[in-house]
Amino acid sequence: MNPIQLAIVGLGKIARDQHIPAIAATDGIELRAVASRNAALDGIAHFATLDELLTQAPEIDAVALCTPPQVRRAQAAAALAAGKHVLLEKPPGATVSEMAPLIAAAKDSGKTLFASWHSRFAAAVEPARAFLANREIRSVAIAWKEDVRVWHPGQRWIFEPGGLGVFDPGINALSILTRILPRPFFLTEAELSFPANCAAPIAANLDFSDESGMAIRAEFNFLQTGPQTWEIRVETGDGVLTLSEGGAKLTYAGVALAETQQEYPALYRHFVDLVRRGTSDVDLAPLIHVADAFMLGRRLVVDAFED
Repeated sequence: MNPIQLAIVGLGKIARDQHIPAIAATDGIELRAVASRNAALDGIAHFATLDELLTQAPEIDAVALCTPPQVRRAQAAAALAAGKHVLLEKPPGATVSEMAPLIAAAKDSGKTLFASWHSRFAAAVEPARAFLANREIRSVAIAWKEDVRVWHPGQRWIFEPGGLGVFDPGINALSILTRILPRPFFLTEAELSFPANCAAPIAANLDFSDESGMAIRAEFNFLQTGPQTWEIRVETGDGVLTLSEGGAKLTYAGVALAETQQEYPALYRHFVDLVRRGTSDVDLAPLIHVADAFMLGRRLVVDAFED
């Protein structure tokens, strides 16, 4: 079977650090083109815009949209209309409601639409899901704290409307939690800290629960220097299960249960499988939780942020 001919749209940090090496490591898919106004790759066809790519490179089968979320809806719609499969970097869009027409368009065209929550492909996630399936869960504590200046240097779009601010990394924790917990949960209270010069929060404290009353506490912060923290601790009736390093490691009572798996190669293997089977994968649960936080959260104004 011929490999999927893929184009990356938006050649920024995440595309260079994760997508390009993952594609190279994945059977059944090849990087054949890039659409980016400001960057190119040696030996790879380059187009300034997605429209140019769709017009001039009909051999491309699929696109991976690595652009800011504010522009992804229009790009995904154009790609689907041109008969391309579409992989959306997380978050899949700037709003929840914009996803329904894309899901319908993918179904009508028979093309794959994949909302790619990369953290769900970390090594600890599926073992944690299996571990928690039939256990008493008493509480959950999430600490997701990183340095925006390290991970998004000069990327001002992240603090514009639709950029999500601290929820850009925080949604990774929510994507894991919505995968591993056996019951759905919902937001009960939130406090969002907005820098005086930004339209998106730089920190957030969130309280969730489920129908049993279980407490879930999440603390997100975009200003942590030094060691970075990406951890989920689940207290069960049998002890504490900890996912650390963004889901790369899993420990229970101090014993390692899982570690070491690169997320993006696994993500691309799933994308190849979806395309081959002619199906889509669009789970909006993490994005809905973020939307709820903006709707229910109490807003605090804090010091202005300068990159």
